[in-house]
Amino acid sequence: MAPMQTLGDLIDQRPAISAGKPCEEALAAFVHDLDCRCLAVVEGDRPVGVVHRDAFMARMEAAGASGRALRDAAEPDPLVADAAEPAPTFVERALRHRPAALLAGFIVTRDGAYAGVCDLAMLMPGLSAAPPTGAGLIERVCAEVRDPVAHMRSAAEGLLRLRLPDAAAAHVATIGEASEAALSLLDVAADLQRAEAGRLDINPAPHRLQELMDRIEASWRDEAQVAGVTLLVSYDGAPDCAAVIDSARLEQVFDALIGHAMAQSRRGVIEASLQVRAGDAGMALVGKVRDNGVAYSPARLAAMFGAAGQALEEGGVGLQLALGLAQHAIVAMGGTMEAKPNPGPGATVSFELAALAAADTKAADEMTAAGAGRRAAHILVVDDNATNRMVVEALCEMFDCSTESVVDGVEAVDAAKAGRFDVILMDIKMPRMDGVTASREIRKLAGHAGQVPIIALTANADADEVAQYLAAGMRSVVEKPIKPEKLMEALDAALAERVAPPQSNAAAA
Repeated sequence: MAPMQTLGDLIDQRPAISAGKPCEEALAAFVHDLDCRCLAVVEGDRPVGVVHRDAFMARMEAAGASGRALRDAAEPDPLVADAAEPAPTFVERALRHRPAALLAGFIVTRDGAYAGVCDLAMLMPGLSAAPPTGAGLIERVCAEVRDPVAHMRSAAEGLLRLRLPDAAAAHVATIGEASEAALSLLDVAADLQRAEAGRLDINPAPHRLQELMDRIEASWRDEAQVAGVTLLVSYDGAPDCAAVIDSARLEQVFDALIGHAMAQSRRGVIEASLQVRAGDAGMALVGKVRDNGVAYSPARLAAMFGAAGQALEEGGVGLQLALGLAQHAIVAMGGTMEAKPNPGPGATVSFELAALAAADTKAADEMTAAGAGRRAAHILVVDDNATNRMVVEALCEMFDCSTESVVDGVEAVDAAKAGRFDVILMDIKMPRMDGVTASREIRKLAGHAGQVPIIALTANADADEVAQYLAAGMRSVVEKPIKPEKLMEALDAALAERVAPPQSNAAAA
């Protein structure tokens, strides 16, 4: 077994910056070196603060901030650890006493002298290489750190709804983007640990393959344009071809491979393709991502999907974790993946897996409808924020419920008239018509449509506000950021009321 990695094996050993220096010196370090994640701030030899890329870049949006002294922008009282401490031992200690330091960054010393800085992303290789207890530790870290990051993202989303001045909105948007990136890293790391333990969830369902590739192209279009990369996404198969696949996992695989290619191919060309072939058990799906960036050595290609830290020339730990997860996902779906050098510069990563064919789009629709019919409930999600809708829909799916979504109260009232929903999850602050007004309008509808349980989803849940929601006809309130267990409790209570009358009649008979 490989020796357990210490903090000294994982730190960034770049020099600290004096607290009296202007912020523009740290800004230059972050701008010119994308691998620079955090910097130590010192007075003499004494660490007095730490600045992390994500939070610091957001602060620099403020006018004149870059000329201020660095001590004014640094996180004070940084956590300090010894370089000889094993990474898992340190993480256990940080989770008990200073969990925020795992994200904000901390300072490492050797024999009392400054040695370097580190953060959660840089710790991942040491935890990945740890014994089985270390693997479980990654899942604990992801679970315990995820909540405060999700709160930060939700707070940023709430602030952006207040129509802030442009400069302030840009500042808050940067915080939101940084929070989203941190959540993605945590989710991928936890998923990778589950995959390595043979517990990766694969959820196949009918899905049109053309739609999958269209979605991938749309999600990468802007980033490729900013990077000066020509991204070519193609699909080779019948336009209406549908397969029983885990489309979310396949999209995750393409995202990891395209992200890796982007890191190698600045101002180059990236080709991403999916081809459908006839297979023994229905169809074979062949995916490829080709870049024309750097020349790859055989050793580097062999390490591409290995443990984080084996191939980190470009892209950082997050990308390496995503690549490892991509390979595990393909294997979990019964496929294979390999990376080969191109005849010229760059490499091509390809995967192949078998999939059951849904004979045509009509069959796919019928299978989807049949699955929805077996679900516990059909829920209307009302929220003007796309990210919030996505999160709530994912939670409902996890609770075995199907969903439809609308973006404001006007659309919610129109949708409710059909009477096909078991529960409505209602945001409060929305354009055109807010959630309270929409609830009052729904209660005016006749029959089941006017009696459907409505649950408020809001960050504004003071006693007076809750009383207003209940008076408008809502059944209960779930606070944002949403905790899955709270939403599940509210749904269970609402659905129990829905099924109570039939059970009571049956018992009486």
